[in-house]
Parts: sequence; C-alpha cells; structure tokens
Amino acid sequence: MRIVFDTNVLIAAFISHGVCSELFEHCVRCHKIIASKFILTEFSEKLTTKFKSSKCEVNKATQLLLSRLVIVTPLDLEKPVCRDPKDDFILGTALQGKCQCIISGDKDLLILKKYKGIDIIPPQDFWKYEEK
Repeated sequence: MRIVFDTNVLIAAFISHGVCSELFEHCVRCHKIIASKFILTEFSEKLTTKFKSSKCEVNKATQLLLSRLVIVTPLDLEKPVCRDPKDDFILGTALQGKCQCIISGDKDLLILKKYKGIDIIPPQDFWKYEEK
C-alpha cells in the first residue's frame, strides 16, 4: 500500500513513543510511504521552532526520513480544497504518489474522509483499515 503521513503524524512518530511511532515503523517495513519536499520542510521547521529540537537532531531525523520515504512533487489541485492551503499540498502529494490513504491528525483533512479515491484516516484507525 502507498501511504502519505501528514506532517503532524510524522512529528508525533519522532517526538514520542506511541501509536504514531509504532505505525510509522510498521509502515516503513510493510508499505511505501510517500512524501514531498513540502512535508519534509514543514517537518524540519516544526521540530526546530515548535519543539526546540537542535539542528543536529532535525538533520538526523530528516536524513532518516529521506532514506525511508519516496519523494514526489505534489500535483497542483484544480481548485483549493482545504481551509488551510498547506493541507492541499498533502492531498497533492497523495495524488502524485498514487496513494491509497493519508494518515493525519488534522481535523481539516479528516473531515474530508476521502479525496479523489484516497482515504483520509487518523493514525489509530489504520490497523482496522489495513485489514480490509
């Protein structure tokens, strides 16, 4: 399965041990995780500014992601979909990567439930989703 992890889920996977970190480790082993430069940049910026991670820690985390993810250039959407324009980059990444789902904790994305055949689910629901 091809999957996009929204930035908030990637950050949660790196800053704490729990659902998101377990899910990320599982998906790295069993699926293809798709990302974009936008997601990696947002990941780095939030780790640095919001979570006060050092440049060294951020660089290590980013390098780890680069070694595990497939990087694509997001498709431009025909028209804005989400209230937050940044979320449209997540949708564009999933479209370009031909993904089956987006894993997100963002309410603005989750409310869509599906976009152009791509399911949008919270991290805790992935295990049931994967069984389908």
